[in-house]
Amino acid sequence: MTTDRTLVAQDVTLGYGDRTVIRELDLQVAPGRITAIVGANGSGKSTLLKAMARLLTSQSGRVLLDGRDIHAMPTKEVARVLGLLAQSPIAPEGIIVSDLVGRGRHPHQGMFARWSEADDRAVAEALLVTDTTDLADRPVDELSGGQRQRVWIAMVLAQQSDLLLLDEPTTFLDVAHQVEVLDLLTDLNRRSGTTIAMVLHDLNLAARYADQLVAVHDGKVYAQGAPRDVLTAQTVADVFGLHSQVIPDPVSGSPLVVPVGRHHSRGE
Repeated sequence: MTTDRTLVAQDVTLGYGDRTVIRELDLQVAPGRITAIVGANGSGKSTLLKAMARLLTSQSGRVLLDGRDIHAMPTKEVARVLGLLAQSPIAPEGIIVSDLVGRGRHPHQGMFARWSEADDRAVAEALLVTDTTDLADRPVDELSGGQRQRVWIAMVLAQQSDLLLLDEPTTFLDVAHQVEVLDLLTDLNRRSGTTIAMVLHDLNLAARYADQLVAVHDGKVYAQGAPRDVLTAQTVADVFGLHSQVIPDPVSGSPLVVPVGRHHSRGE
């Protein structure tokens, strides 16, 4: 099963005040697939994601959701289709986990915000798959960084939207929980056809889990396509300024970036 939702940036220029971050960029998120956006710090990855989630208005160009200008659509209609996990979100003071996750159900509730059995099921499932059920009655501000991140992911999953945008979903997580979160996102994609676009810093995890990689450099798309086509030693050098070797991942067969530092080359 796949969804036919489309999200496209057309000739988009983005910035803050007089500072331009993204310049005349075109990007189509692959429907029903997982896209990872990678790039050096300050390259515009998070800015691009904000624009595609309607949190930032472009200076020129436009973002289209299912062929419609996203800024011309009602907020609740967008939220039923598109879920967003922003970078470093802030929870209301004193809110408990189950209530925060329950906020993901807001787009599906009517004018009088009546809670339903479907809402209960969605929240319970989101807590279960993110391993946060035992945290349901705890205040969010008492959780560790990793626990809090999984709760935020649960809130986005409870929204049950066809399209997810995630800005660094593995932030604050140890490596075991990083893999668990990316596994559950893959499960969601394969089970429900949910379109997922996420910003990731870890190139090797991005290459392993994404169907499509988008490398952003200096406000432009430097390269996009299958990980094996995008993640080359030349791309890593040009986009990240890093000398490396790219070899097959022994587990997945995807590209594996091995940095070459000044002190660890063989023969030295």
